[in-house]
Amino acid sequence: MAHAAPRPTGISAGGLGGSAAVKLAPVLALVYGYWAAAIERSGGPITAGNVWLGIISTVVFGALYLGVLKLAPRLPREARAFAWGAFAGVAFGWLYSQTDASVLRSVGMSGLFAAAVACAAFYRFYTTED
Repeated sequence: MAHAAPRPTGISAGGLGGSAAVKLAPVLALVYGYWAAAIERSGGPITAGNVWLGIISTVVFGALYLGVLKLAPRLPREARAFAWGAFAGVAFGWLYSQTDASVLRSVGMSGLFAAAVACAAFYRFYTTED
């Protein structure tokens, strides 16, 4: 029958369709993985450990990013902002911890970053929702 409705695409439809955020995920993950490996290397020679750290960081970042991207639209705006803030805080905290900073400083800096991202995300969601 020719009366079928078009299938919705995109994240707001509950799937991970062809949105720009999904298409950008591999690029963001590769940049993140390279950045993590470069920080840990500290200008020294490239080792197998650096390569594996970069690969694992890329895969984990990409999986978490796509997970938040899929889960967030189903949440109310407060929880959605918290999810994006938590994701950003964890991602920033992992990179910051690679700089040999103390655990307390890494947690503090990532907490501040997470709070800033969550506040900005909440503001955006609050002002753009119907």
